[in-house]
Amino acid sequence: MACEGCTTASQLDFDFSMAFQPIYDADACRVWGYEALVRGLSGESAFEVLSKVSPEQKYRFDQDCRVKAVELASRLFPAGEDLMLSINFMPKAVYEPAACLRATLHAARRYGFPTSSIMFEFTENEEVPDTSHLTDIITEYRRHGFTTAVDDFGAGHAGLGLLVDFQPDLIKIDMLLIRGIDTSPARRAVVAGIVGIAKELGITLLAEGIETEAEFLVLKAAGIRLFQGYWFAKPAFEELPQVRSGVRA
Repeated sequence: MACEGCTTASQLDFDFSMAFQPIYDADACRVWGYEALVRGLSGESAFEVLSKVSPEQKYRFDQDCRVKAVELASRLFPAGEDLMLSINFMPKAVYEPAACLRATLHAARRYGFPTSSIMFEFTENEEVPDTSHLTDIITEYRRHGFTTAVDDFGAGHAGLGLLVDFQPDLIKIDMLLIRGIDTSPARRAVVAGIVGIAKELGITLLAEGIETEAEFLVLKAAGIRLFQGYWFAKPAFEELPQVRSGVRA
């Protein structure tokens, strides 16, 4: 099986690596997993790295990011610990879902990393006109045991309409809805609505961009279990940062 990207994508003319940021499980009082975030070899930001990606390189970049994340996680994750690896992907860089997964599956086998410990997330900020194609991607990923997630929920193109077409395993609530939620009745009302919808649909929620203890405590009280943000730990280049001590759950 082949696809357009497999045969026409240009090779990358630059190198990159990954930083890792923890995802904290407030119910279990432990790290649930880590998100792999692209960085330059000298720690350059994701924006700087992405600015080097030409349209012809998008497919190759997406594929190489997956392999690099699995490779580093297999080396960094402590043996025997049940941790999830969250990898970002670009739906527009996936031409044929089954064919475009081959590099990921090969990397998982090569490095002995279980597919059940990999979560693929795509941002709601990327407009995907063909929702049936996105549904096909999610279906294929689930068939191989991957978890699926929507990033930046509440700040992108699709909004609640996205949940009508398909239901991911996890939703990451955008930081714009999180910032200052402890002093914003409007934000608390919107998040409460998302919590209710997610519960009805059987979707796990993650609050991202947490910067203060007050935000964390309000969101935990609202029924959210998973958290990510600078208040817990900043991303660390090619290593796993420690979650701040004294996190109250």
